[in-house]
Amino acid sequence: MEDAPRPIPIKNRVSFVFLEKGHVDVIDSAFVLVDKHGVRTQIPVGKVSCLMLEPGTRVSHAASALAARTGTLVIWVGEGGVRLYSAGQPGGARADRLLWQAALALDDKARLKVVRKMYELRFGQKAPSRRSVQQLRGIEGARVRKLYKRLAQQYRVDWTGRKYDPKDWGKGDLANRCLSAATSCLYGVTEAAILAAGYAPAIGFIHTGKPRSFVYDVADIFKFDTVVPLAFQIAKKHPARPASAVRHACRDSFREEKVLRKLIPTIEEVLEAGELPVPKPGKEQIGPAIPNEETTGDVGHRS
Repeated sequence: MEDAPRPIPIKNRVSFVFLEKGHVDVIDSAFVLVDKHGVRTQIPVGKVSCLMLEPGTRVSHAASALAARTGTLVIWVGEGGVRLYSAGQPGGARADRLLWQAALALDDKARLKVVRKMYELRFGQKAPSRRSVQQLRGIEGARVRKLYKRLAQQYRVDWTGRKYDPKDWGKGDLANRCLSAATSCLYGVTEAAILAAGYAPAIGFIHTGKPRSFVYDVADIFKFDTVVPLAFQIAKKHPARPASAVRHACRDSFREEKVLRKLIPTIEEVLEAGELPVPKPGKEQIGPAIPNEETTGDVGHRS
């Protein structure tokens, strides 16, 4: 019997692959996309952080199972990747990390320390002292608006603010559509890293109430150093297919900036700023009857 596929660490993978108009399946032990003409395109699923399935795709049980075993996140998105409909979860192997994250989010002092660290990493300076999370959010919002405006001026793009209609993404102007496509790429790889590290996407520190609250928290640290400038660059060129152009630019940028190598260490850094210990199992709890095997992937990947 062949050995089961083993996860590759996130830092050693490519960022994402978009698939559209085809049937995703496993044929002859290969993960493939089959188009309407029966042409197979082989996808190195284990070397990809996340697969984004656009409208017109169908996925088999075998393909879903193989993606889960290799620790590859599968995300069902709208056209251009600007909507998220659903996501598979290949993580979940480390309850201690999840409990630690929850403890930090529930402790007001620890949560504020985490938020201050996020602010410091995002803006390159320590957050103002004696400010609540709500006050820091207000300061952050004002700085972000200025950053958008400055980048629009730098790339000579018309800009009236970050505006979009979640029910109809096509109504937005070119710059906003490019920004939506770019941030969706960053959110995808960020969610894959969060799950691979053993944390919950929904437990946020700045954002709350959404399935990807922590994804937004972490992605915001990288956003203005990566995808936002790229979105304005693409908008300036007025491409015929802006979403496609943005995705290719994001893929190249993630590789050049080594974003996947930075994501999990950054997650650990911001959570450690909360200064709470990782919870240990209770004395009355029972450990695994069969010891866990050492995994080749990240600590949150299921082996």
